[in-house]
Amino acid sequence: MSSAASEPDAAASRDVDRAQYGLAGVLALVGAYTIYDATTLNVGFGDPVGPRIFPYAIGAITIVLAVLLTVATARGSQAEAEAGEDIDLTTKPDWLTVLKLLGFLVFALLTVNFLGWAITGAVVFAGCAWSLGSRTVLRDILVGAVLSVASWYFFYVVLGVPLTPGILDGIL
Repeated sequence: MSSAASEPDAAASRDVDRAQYGLAGVLALVGAYTIYDATTLNVGFGDPVGPRIFPYAIGAITIVLAVLLTVATARGSQAEAEAGEDIDLTTKPDWLTVLKLLGFLVFALLTVNFLGWAITGAVVFAGCAWSLGSRTVLRDILVGAVLSVASWYFFYVVLGVPLTPGILDGIL
């Protein structure tokens, strides 16, 4: 009877998700690098706390999460498999859609300095919506334009971070 009870325990202890250890290792490296990078920030002497407190806190929290994940994995904790809801997990990925999205992101990287955020953002929004199945191109361009111009003004006016206006310099 005791051997039957010990078989599931032995199987459970052998069924460790090693990928979680890899994720914990990556989290620890990212946290350690974040803390190291915070030490290289040059901050004036007038600000006692300075901007370094945030990367120190984020790095420390990331390391703590890595340790907690390692402990949970060692105790046998495993993530539950996604049920897939209404997704057929047996279908192949749609690489054409992925390539279209990647193309629009590369377009944004290559043109944002010249065209500016407002135009690039509108084209990227409309292009990504089209790639994902939208067939109302004019509406997507209008929504993209409103969102990108609004975000440009939000960054510029509210946050004080100037995004490139590109060819619309002097208009925005």
